Amino acid sequence: MRPYIIGVLARVPGIIIPPPPGVAFRVSAECKVTAPTQRRKGPDVVGFRGLSQSSADGSKSILKEPILPSSANFPPPPTALIITSMSGLVARAVISLDYGMALPDFNVGTLHLFAIPFPGVYGIITAGRPSNPKYAFSGALRSAAQMVSYEVSIGLIIITALICVGSCNFSEIVIAQKQIWFGIPLFPVLIMFFISCLAETNRAPFDLPEAEAELVAGYNVEYSSMGFALFFLGEYANMILMSSLCTLLFLGGWLPPHSSIFFQVIPGPIWFGIKVLFFLFVYIWVRAAFPRYRYDQLMRLGWKVFLPLSLAWVVLVSGVLRAFDWLP
Repeated sequence: MRPYIIGVLARVPGIIIPPPPGVAFRVSAECKVTAPTQRRKGPDVVGFRGLSQSSADGSKSILKEPILPSSANFPPPPTALIITSMSGLVARAVISLDYGMALPDFNVGTLHLFAIPFPGVYGIITAGRPSNPKYAFSGALRSAAQMVSYEVSIGLIIITALICVGSCNFSEIVIAQKQIWFGIPLFPVLIMFFISCLAETNRAPFDLPEAEAELVAGYNVEYSSMGFALFFLGEYANMILMSSLCTLLFLGGWLPPHSSIFFQVIPGPIWFGIKVLFFLFVYIWVRAAFPRYRYDQLMRLGWKVFLPLSLAWVVLVSGVLRAFDWLP
């Protein structure tokens, strides 16, 4: 029992340490990809070709003094920061870069994702509800309705993939895609899942809780310095988490795209990283290419389009597997 506990504790730094550098890389990549799309130069001063700009911004947030108005009834609750910043980090424990590389490689990995990161909406509500300005309160209400709406579709889509495997273990889900990735026969489901991930992470074109023209940063308007940086870290960590989830469920995880020897030479974690980077690039491309939705369009898409479609796919996939006796 003791060697097992030591082995688990030895893996914990591998879960907590990588996200901040990954977020810094993600911010730099977003600046570099968005700039030519909008005919701008982007950051090119700090570091080699501006690659250290995100590190400089993070250092500035850490060194700045937090602003607490003297006439405020009480300071902003730290509970919101803890929930928002830690939910995406803790959920990484079940994400496996290769077979058996997850910290707890148990049979309820997908249920762990439902229990840990998705309740992050409570952190946003906790951040916006005590604030007196209506900017923060409106942003918190928008975000709560938006995230709860699209979590239903995400859950049904995950159930569609689990039906094809018969297990909630991510390693078994990936191994079941040796013959064909689920993203090929379930391509419409993959598209719906990725769009729902955009809405779940409050990213453009569904960034209504943080609409600059209407809410002036939304629920985090009263947080400055490291408080704002933790919200920023949580948002981008959730983007990496959702991209990893898309890779595991629909693109074969660490499996190469073909069974030839040329593709098998590359290690599994590298294939996993390439697929995650692809989804992160699509995140950036969508932000640069599409305008923001109206709030009524956002809710209509979630409840009147994605919810019935995702439920129909659950019934369709179940019926096909049952009719052809392909149930796992």
